[in-house]
This record gives sequence, C-alpha cells and structure tokens, in this order.
Amino acid sequence: MRHGVKNNHLGRKTPHRKALLRNLACQLIQHKRIVTTLAKAKALRVFVEPILTKSKTDDTHQRRVVFSYLQDKEAIKELFGTVSMKIADRPGGYCRIIKLERRLGDAADMAMIELVDFNDIYNVKDVVGEDKKKTRRSRAKKPAATTPVAKVEEAVVAEAPVVGAEAPVVEAEAPVVEVETPVVAETPVAETEAPVVEEAVAEAPAAEEASNDAPAATEGSDEDAAPLV
Repeated sequence: MRHGVKNNHLGRKTPHRKALLRNLACQLIQHKRIVTTLAKAKALRVFVEPILTKSKTDDTHQRRVVFSYLQDKEAIKELFGTVSMKIADRPGGYCRIIKLERRLGDAADMAMIELVDFNDIYNVKDVVGEDKKKTRRSRAKKPAATTPVAKVEEAVVAEAPVVGAEAPVVEAEAPVVEVETPVVAETPVAETEAPVVEEAVAEAPAAEEASNDAPAATEGSDEDAAPLV
C-alpha cells in the first residue's frame, strides 16, 4: 500500500526515474511544450519548477546546481537565456497541464505540459493585462473615470454659441412690438377733441349773450313804434 508516499515512482528504479525526468525536463525547456502521460506530467512539474526558479538568478553557482540535475549544456543555455527572461516576473506556477484523450494502445491518460509564458493562445500578457486594468475599479482610478464627464461638459459648453445664435431672432421680434405701440398712443386725439368741446362751450355763452341782446333790441323797436300809433 502507498500510504504517505509523496513521489510517484512511475514503476521504475531511482536511476531510471531520474534519467526519465531529466530527459523530459530538457525537452520541455527546449520545445516549451511536450505530450506525455498524465502521471509523468505531474511528476515532471514537481521536478522542473524548482529548476526554473533557480534559473532566475544567473550566476555560476546556480548554473552548476541546475547542470547537476539536467546535464545538458544546450538546455542550460536556453534556460538561463530565453526562459529566465520570460518567467522573471512570475512568482511560481511556470507549467500548465492540459488533459488529452486516452492513448489508443493501452488507454493511458495523456496530457500536454507546457510553459505558461510561452503560450500565445491562452496567455497574451499585453492584451489580457490591459483589459483587466481597464475593467478594474478602485478609489485611486475614480478621478480618471470622471475625466470623460468633464469632456462631455466642455462639449455642452461648446454648444452654447448655438443657443446664443438664436438670441438675435428674439431680439429681432422686439421691434415688431415697438411698432405696435404708436397705435395705442391715439389718446392725444381725444385730448385734441376736448378743446373743440370747450370752444363749443365758449361759443354757447356768446350765443346766450346775443340772445339776451336781441330782446332789448325788440323792446326798443316797440317803444319806437308805439308813438307812431
């Protein structure tokens, strides 16, 4: 029974198992992606990830330590060159295991193990990272989010001259109202008629005086006529 056994021996003796993992690790570093059985892929991930962490420090000591595991100069050159620059910002989890269909010969579980940073389909840092930053919301980025509103307000203010352009139309209608005001100012006509009435009233006393003089004349004529009789 396998109680408490952490490592999978893969049905091999220790030297055979080490040689197997060494070859798989070198192939993974050089080709960045290999297909193997699921059990071997899980054992390889445990074996190769500490080696990838050591490659971040490029000095003679770390190169000798890694060479003691891999024993391949070409793999060492690729590891401390291209791979170390690619995984420099990643704090761990350098490998990804993707399960595949079973093998036809013995129906063994197959899997593909690859280096995460070298997959252009699943991990596009430039695009995915920017999208996450844009959709992320925090207090520090609220002023940046309010800038488009300020731009919209400026656009509204910029449209103000269009409203001001309509103002002359309203002012042009004002003279029409002023032209109508002289029509209302016809009251002087009534005032001019008032003196006519006063003249008529003034003429009335004159007529009365004339009428008063008329009887006197008639009386005098009667007196003159009386002696004739």
